[in-house]
Amino acid sequence: MEQDFPKKIRVSIGSAAILNLLTCKLDVSPTTVHLMTYYSSRCTANCSFCPQAKNSNSKSFLLSRISWPEFPTHKVLVNLKKAYLEQILQRVCIQALNYPNVFTHLDSIVRLIKSISDIPISVSCQPQNNENIHQLANIGVDRIGIPIDAATKTLFKDVKGEKVDGPYEWENQFSKLITAVKIFGKGKVSTHLIVGLGESEKDVLSIVQTFFDLGILSALFAFTPIRGTQLEHRSQPSIKSYRRIQLAKYLIDYGLIRFEEMSFNDNNQLSDYGIKKLIINKIVETGNPFLTSGCPNCNRPFYNEKPSGPLYNFPRLLNPFEIAEIKQLIELEK
Repeated sequence: MEQDFPKKIRVSIGSAAILNLLTCKLDVSPTTVHLMTYYSSRCTANCSFCPQAKNSNSKSFLLSRISWPEFPTHKVLVNLKKAYLEQILQRVCIQALNYPNVFTHLDSIVRLIKSISDIPISVSCQPQNNENIHQLANIGVDRIGIPIDAATKTLFKDVKGEKVDGPYEWENQFSKLITAVKIFGKGKVSTHLIVGLGESEKDVLSIVQTFFDLGILSALFAFTPIRGTQLEHRSQPSIKSYRRIQLAKYLIDYGLIRFEEMSFNDNNQLSDYGIKKLIINKIVETGNPFLTSGCPNCNRPFYNEKPSGPLYNFPRLLNPFEIAEIKQLIELEK
C-alpha cells in the first residue's frame, strides 16, 4: 500500500490557508477543503475549458482560476484532521485527474482520511468502469461527483468528447451517473453544469430537470476563460442570464415547478418561471438561489470569479443591496 500512496497532493489556495499550510488573506473562508490528486504530467482527458487538459498550455497548478499548490500528503491530512476537530471545516472534496493509477491513489487517500477522521468525503472523478464506483462507496466515500459539464450532447462532443480528442461519450457519462445513483443512492450523486459554453437557457434547465428526476444533484458553474486553454478567448456568460438560470434551477430542485411549466422566448431564453411573481419575490429575498450549489456545506469561494466580482456563485449570505440588485437585474418588482 505504501508504494501506491501518493506522497504529494494539491490543495486549493483557500483550503491551504485554513489548513495552516500557507498564509494568505481570505475574503471568505471555504467550508469544504478541496484537494486534487497529484500527477507529474497532465490529465489524460482534453476538456477544452480546463487548464489540466493534456493539450493545455496553462500553468500546471491551476484548476479553473484557482491555484492548487502541492504539499506532502501526510502533512495535509494531519492538518485536515485538526481543522475538522476544531469545526473549521465541514467536508473534504477530492478532485481527481485522469491518469492510469488515479483510483489506486484515491483508495489510499480516502482510507487514510477515514482512519484518522470521520469528516464527510466527496470525490469528483471520472470512473473508468462501474467497479471504480463500487470501490469508492465501499471505502466510505460519502458522495460522488461525475461532471458532465456540457448541457447538450453536441456541446459535450465539442468540448469534452471526440471533437477535442477527449475520451468521453455522452451516453457513457449518463450511464455512469445512473449507476452511481444505484450504488450511492438518490441525492448522493452530483454532476457539474458549466453555463457559457454555447448552450441556451432552455438547454440548461431541461437537463437540470432530467438530473432532478434521476435523483442527481446538479451544481452550476459559470464558464471561466483561462489562458492556455482552447477556450481562452470565450467570454463569461451574461450575469443576467446566469441569475435567471440560478433562480429557475432552485425552483426545479425544490420541486416548486417543473421545466415543462416554464416558458421560453424565440431565443430559448426564460420568459416565465411558471410561478406567481409574489412567490418568486419571496424566494429571491432569501438570496438562497444565488449561493454556490453543489454538495452540502460547500461554498467554493471565488472558483468562477474574482472577489471584486461580479459574483456568479455567492460563497456567503447576500446583503440587502445585492438582493435588490438581483431583483432589478431579473426585472422583479421591489
